[in-house]
Amino acid sequence: MSEATLSEAATKTSLRFRMLTGLAIPAHPLAITSSRRLDERRQRALTRYYIASGVGGLAVGVHTTQFAIRNPKIGLFKPVLQLAAEEMDRANRPLVRIAGVCGETAQAVAESQVLQDLRYHAALLSLGTMREADDDNLISHCRAVAEVIPVVGFYLQPSVGGRNLSYAFWRLFAEIENVVAIKIAPFNRYQTQDVVRAVIDSGRDDIALYTGNDDNIVADFLTPFRFADQELRMVGGLLGHWSVWTKRAVELLVRCRNADASPELLRIGVEVTDCNAAFFDAANGFRGCIAGLHEVLRRQGLLEGTWCLDESETLSPGQMAEIDRVYEAYPHLHDDEFVANHRDEWLR
Repeated sequence: MSEATLSEAATKTSLRFRMLTGLAIPAHPLAITSSRRLDERRQRALTRYYIASGVGGLAVGVHTTQFAIRNPKIGLFKPVLQLAAEEMDRANRPLVRIAGVCGETAQAVAESQVLQDLRYHAALLSLGTMREADDDNLISHCRAVAEVIPVVGFYLQPSVGGRNLSYAFWRLFAEIENVVAIKIAPFNRYQTQDVVRAVIDSGRDDIALYTGNDDNIVADFLTPFRFADQELRMVGGLLGHWSVWTKRAVELLVRCRNADASPELLRIGVEVTDCNAAFFDAANGFRGCIAGLHEVLRRQGLLEGTWCLDESETLSPGQMAEIDRVYEAYPHLHDDEFVANHRDEWLR
């Protein structure tokens, strides 16, 4: 076996091990100016904030980063991944580097190659654009990407660009050797259980399950999912919600990891979900979800404004008042003091 092959095998083994330990992985937002151009200074500051908060990795180029970065007229896919990679290079500890991949097979494979070139570890594979593909075509697509880079499966809720995926699909998906994890984010308990049952039925014990159910974070960690006399748990989170109040999120994961449900943790779970409803704009079908996260970061001084690449993506009527409400109701969930103490350093 060549040195290159040995190195690649070691990297995959290390990645699987690290993912299975259970990591806090925020979905990285996009910092832009009022003229909707990349704000490199604040983009780097966000990455530094997440690293300082103690996260185990970052997910870049995903829904929270805005899919529009791939638009050729915008051209921010590679630059944004590059900035995050540079800041992770400067970290004093290893971080799992995940980036989003989407589109039809040719686009997804090309994006995967960009990830390889920038030394990302895995692709978070979104299937939302392949709405009419059947399970066989979807699996062929996933295999093509997995030939380039390790894959993290992604069950994204349809209301923000995902599609419904069957138990049969996930059962076949779990047979792809280069799958290292699955982000389960349908915001639906039936569909969540489909994924877990499929992984158990596959016999795989090396696929890490990560919650992406931002509406049910704590309960996902506390739930022992048991099927066919086998049990799995969500070991970590890859979450848009964790792009804000991140230091508290890291602490919460440590507290919940392998814990049994208790009245106190279940109460905190309700509080986190209440915050998520405000940040993600659940009252308006999640239309203001990205702008809501931006508003929290704006209040902390990490972003200058709530602008999105799509000018129609703004806070919904009443959403600001909801964010005000949860800020006042749950001061123990935010990390404003931590951010205030380090913001100038991150914005240098």
